[in-house]
Amino acid sequence: MAQSLERLRESASQTAGPYVHIGLTPNFCGIEGVYAADLGAAMVGEKARGDRIKVKIRVIDGAGVPLKDALVEVWQADAAGIYNSPSDQRGAADPHFFGWGRQATDMTSGECVFETIKPGRVPFFDGRPMAPHITVWIAARGINIGLHTRMYFGDEAQANAQDPVLARIEQPRAASLIAPRDGDTYSFDIHLQGENETVFFDI
Repeated sequence: MAQSLERLRESASQTAGPYVHIGLTPNFCGIEGVYAADLGAAMVGEKARGDRIKVKIRVIDGAGVPLKDALVEVWQADAAGIYNSPSDQRGAADPHFFGWGRQATDMTSGECVFETIKPGRVPFFDGRPMAPHITVWIAARGINIGLHTRMYFGDEAQANAQDPVLARIEQPRAASLIAPRDGDTYSFDIHLQGENETVFFDI
């Protein structure tokens, strides 16, 4: 006899957070002893090749307020434009550069900072070179599905003008993906909503 399904009710939905940064960056949140260091906290080894930079990221809500409980992950190629992944068959990646990082936004400023290297150019699927860029993924309270975007470098104007992805985005929205440089630091504000909303990608 078929079982009645009346008692099997749908689970309540839950957004990504506010627990997500606590579970994935316990040391940052003061929960020590789980891992020696939070996974993704360091991207660059001492012998990594390339121009060492810092990337400062803020995730800003529709009211213009930085989120203080967001989790940000970044992926990028090494200085030669090779990904540290077995799926990249174009050559050997720099073994001292990990190509991936994870940080939680600071509870005071709403910022997170990645110490990394400036990536090289990688090919688009048709072989055209893309401008140097970093892929960014964001999770936070109220975001049901992680958001993907890219950060391009403000001092790579010629490469940006040739980039096949940026070319598909109407101006002035493409400017939301360009991070200005000040010294060794690039600052990238990600606006979730509003007039300055950042371009997000469906991947």
